[in-house]
Amino acid sequence: MNRVLAARLIDLVVVLFGVSIIVFLMIRLIPGDAVAIMLGANTEITPERMAELKSRVGLDRPVIEQYLLWAGAALRGDFGTSLWTGRPVATEIMTHLWPTLELTMLSLVLGAVLAVPVGCLMAQTRGGGADVAMRIGAIAGLTIPSFWLGIVLILLLATVAPSFASLGYVPFLEDPIGNLQRMMLPAFALALPILANLSRLVRSAMLDALGQDYIRTARAKGLNERRVVYKHALRNALIPFLTSVGIMTGYLLGGAIVVEQVFAIPGLGRLILGAIAERNYPVIQATILVVTAVFVLVNFLVDFLYMIVDPRVRA
Repeated sequence: MNRVLAARLIDLVVVLFGVSIIVFLMIRLIPGDAVAIMLGANTEITPERMAELKSRVGLDRPVIEQYLLWAGAALRGDFGTSLWTGRPVATEIMTHLWPTLELTMLSLVLGAVLAVPVGCLMAQTRGGGADVAMRIGAIAGLTIPSFWLGIVLILLLATVAPSFASLGYVPFLEDPIGNLQRMMLPAFALALPILANLSRLVRSAMLDALGQDYIRTARAKGLNERRVVYKHALRNALIPFLTSVGIMTGYLLGGAIVVEQVFAIPGLGRLILGAIAERNYPVIQATILVVTAVFVLVNFLVDFLYMIVDPRVRA
């Protein structure tokens, strides 16, 4: 087991290294000059002023040297300073990180927790009216974009309950009720595709598990059907489910950036979109690297849970 975990950690480091190189190079292909944009906002652009500012922020050095300096500092936890605000990038990210993580985790928990009983019910009622209805709902959930669903939910809520606060963000510790009230709609809009996808996966895995010999043996012994389904069959059905949850986390992180704009949540979405518009290289690099790190760490935890659920993977 330790050997497998060590291999996963090595994969994690390699992925982060590759992403850092790709992001560092690709953002420099974005049209527009960060220095020209910064100068154009306040003063007349001249070659002398551009050269002076490039030298001050280190953009006059070769790209390889820029990357090595940035990567070396990032390994020490120093992501540099914002080209616009002059504040440490780590501070900027921490300011916007929690709303995105909260939205992502709420959506993941909501989608994953509901997917298990829904998928099991679909498998138990295979071919019945309930199964058909839930499968149609799952297909609809997969085809509806989260941002469009968010807009529709806001319009419906404004009509039904105009006093209900659905936009903005309030820290949980500051106002728990207000926080959950504002996060309810974006979490549901983001969780619906996950719920639809995972419930169909659980249904398929449960149908396969319920047809195995050990399930027929358990039923022949007179075990309660609920125990057969949720203790014996579900344990094996959770193996592909856990793998998909890790992959869905990346989808949620990407979707949260868009949904945050719809519900005016000051998360990483607002930070990274503003940084792209400003050509704020240090903020873009660090934010994408942090999002990737969260994604690969979640997948590492999923691999760990995978080994707990299925001991055969430990070998």
